[in-house]
Amino acid sequence: MMSLEQTAQQVIQVLKRHNVSDYEMSLSASSGVSTAVRLGKVETLEYHLDKSLDVNVYMGHAKGHASSVDLSESGILKTVESACLIAKYTQHDPFSGLAPKELMAFEVPDLDLYHPWELDPSHSIDLATRCESQALEYGAIDNSDGAEVSSYQGEGLYANSNGMMSIQKGAKHSLNCSVIAKQGMDMQTAYEYTIALDAQDLQTPEWVGDQVAKIAISKLGARSLAAQKCPVIFSPRVSGGIFSQLISALGGSRQYKKSTFLLNSLDQLVLPDTLSILENPFAQKTIGAKAFDRDGVLKRKQHFVKDGRVQSYVLSQYSANQLGLQTTANAGGVNNLIIEHQYSGDLNDMIKSMDKGLVVTELMGQGVNGTTGDYSRGATGFWVEHGEIQYPVSGITIAGNLKEMLLGIEHVGTDVDHRGNIKVGSVLINQMTIAGEGE
Repeated sequence: MMSLEQTAQQVIQVLKRHNVSDYEMSLSASSGVSTAVRLGKVETLEYHLDKSLDVNVYMGHAKGHASSVDLSESGILKTVESACLIAKYTQHDPFSGLAPKELMAFEVPDLDLYHPWELDPSHSIDLATRCESQALEYGAIDNSDGAEVSSYQGEGLYANSNGMMSIQKGAKHSLNCSVIAKQGMDMQTAYEYTIALDAQDLQTPEWVGDQVAKIAISKLGARSLAAQKCPVIFSPRVSGGIFSQLISALGGSRQYKKSTFLLNSLDQLVLPDTLSILENPFAQKTIGAKAFDRDGVLKRKQHFVKDGRVQSYVLSQYSANQLGLQTTANAGGVNNLIIEHQYSGDLNDMIKSMDKGLVVTELMGQGVNGTTGDYSRGATGFWVEHGEIQYPVSGITIAGNLKEMLLGIEHVGTDVDHRGNIKVGSVLINQMTIAGEGE
C-alpha cells in the first residue's frame, strides 16, 4: 500500500504532463471503529477505512477542481484530467491562485495530536454497555437511544506547485449516550458525551451515564414562559454558537459579498472592552489545534477581536485577494478559538447574581440571519428567580439581534467547555426577548 507521499508524487507526475500554471492537492487517509449498544444489545459494529484526493489546477487564473476516493493509477489520471477539463471551461477569476510561497508551511510544528487507540470490539462493547447501564440505573430513565463509542485516526497531506508537501496526523475518540426520562405523561430526552485526542483523557463510561441521566431527569416538569424581556445565560454547551456567529460575520467571503451584519467593522467595537477573541492554533494536544490551513499557509497565533474591537477579518487566500488584504491562514475555518475575559465567576455565580432570568442549556432551529444579525431560536433550560433555579422550561423562543447581543454580554465564565473548537464558558447577556408557546 502506497504512503500519502508516494501517492502525491504519482499525482504530481500526472500533473506535469498537463499544461497547468499551478496546482495544489489534498490527500487524506483515515481509519476508525464505531460501536453502538442499545438496551444492552449491540446494534452496530463498524470499521471505517477511507482515502480521498482533492486536486485544484490553475490555468492562468482559471481554476478546475476534482476529487476522488479512487487512488489507483487510473483513478488519479481521471481526477487530474477532470480538473484540467473544468479549468479550460471556467471563467477567468483574477482573485484565484495559490498563496504566496513565503507563507507556506514548509516546516510543520508537532502539536501532539496523534494518539491512536487500539480499540478491539469486545472493549468497545464493554465501554458502551457500562455507559448505558449506568444511566438506566436511575429509576426515572424509561428508555435509551443507546450509547456509542468511536475512534478515529488519520493523516492529511497538502502539496502544491510551490514545492510544499506537508502532513498533519491526528486522532479523536469519543463516547456518547442518549436516554429518555419519563414522569407520568412527561418525557424528556438528553444527550451527553466525552471526547478527547487521547483515549486516556476520556471521562469514564460511568461519568457519561450519570451525567446524561441527571440532565434528562432535571428537564422533567418543564413549563413554558410568558412573553417578556430578561437577562439570559447561555450555558457552556451552547455559548460557543454566539461567537461562531461573530466569527462567521467577520469572514472574508461575507465581507466581500457585503452579506454580514458586521460589514466594514475593522477597529469597530463589537464586544464589551473586557473581551477579546484569540486564535491559538498551536496549542499542544488540544481539540481544534492545527498547523496549517487548507491553502497550505502556516497558522499563527492572532487576535480577531482585542478589547472589544475588531483587529482582523477571518481570511483565506481567496477572500484576502478579494479584499486586498493578506490571508490570516483561515481557509477551512478558525482553530482553537479562546474567548479571553476578566470575570472570575462561573455559571453558579451568574445565577446567584440574577434576580429574574433564563438559563439556556439547549437550542433548536437555525433562525439566525447572518446578514441582518436577527436571532431567533427555540430553547430549553431553567427559569431563575432571586438567584436560584426555580423550574425547567421548554417550548420557548429566545430572540434578539446579534449586534446588540454581543455588545450586551455582561460576563463570560471560567467554566470553559474544552470539548469544542471554541473554548468559552457560560455567557450572560443583559437582555433578550422570550416568547412562550402560541405567542
